Amino acid sequence: MTTDLQNDPNAIKTVVRDYYGQRIQQAGASCCGGGAELTEVQLYGAEELTQLHEDVNTTSFGCGNPIALASLQPGEVVLDLGSGGGLDVLLAAKRVGAEGYVYGVDMTDEMLTVARRNAERAGASNVEFLKGDIETLPLPDNSVDVIISNCVINLSPDKGDVLREAFRVLRPGGRLAVSDIVVDGDLTDLPVSETQIRTALSWAGCIAGALTNAQYRTFLVTAGFERIDVDVRHRYMMEDLVSSAPDGLNHLDSEVVQQLLGRFTSSAITAWKPI
Repeated sequence: MTTDLQNDPNAIKTVVRDYYGQRIQQAGASCCGGGAELTEVQLYGAEELTQLHEDVNTTSFGCGNPIALASLQPGEVVLDLGSGGGLDVLLAAKRVGAEGYVYGVDMTDEMLTVARRNAERAGASNVEFLKGDIETLPLPDNSVDVIISNCVINLSPDKGDVLREAFRVLRPGGRLAVSDIVVDGDLTDLPVSETQIRTALSWAGCIAGALTNAQYRTFLVTAGFERIDVDVRHRYMMEDLVSSAPDGLNHLDSEVVQQLLGRFTSSAITAWKPI
């Protein structure tokens, strides 16, 4: 998937929607790297997954564990950006209990179908899945305590809007706790341009649209967040890059590919809305 999508937000959304609409119907699919460390069991732990009904589809398409990162408490209201098949929503629902509530927002009909079926199988009565874009959230101002997301914000063509919307719907004192793909450093010191690199990589594979650490922090500050932390949890090496962009790497010289190793990372991002 090497088409240059950088300046066409609608095309990006179409590619992402079609890709994940197909992937959720395939067992064992993952977007964010091919190593065993990114399987659901290793992301969440077998004990966490066994809390769910055996018929629940546990495909996450994730790159981290925002549930552990968020330190959810009973009674909290949670929003999952790009909730996919609903795994993080269902795990969050267990943490916040009957007094809490968890919303999932996703733009892909096939994902929502699987998520709602999972919720029914799990008997989860404190969850709701809403169709919508994460750039224009279908929730009112100051309505949730915690926002989580798992390898989704990188897929948006407008991260600034996503983070502004996240800030809007959070209550004062609320927190953002997301796992996402982040570029550690930048892509400006390579023998080809950043545009050429991103064009060669896969947007739906989670890496072409990844922000740099500095860009992420700037967008969060601009949105109004404070107490920001971006913590690298896993660096993408050759296996991960090949899995995320199997065709795109063929369009880059081997020297450039070698210099990309370790720059793309799975990172844990936390930030707070001021009281």
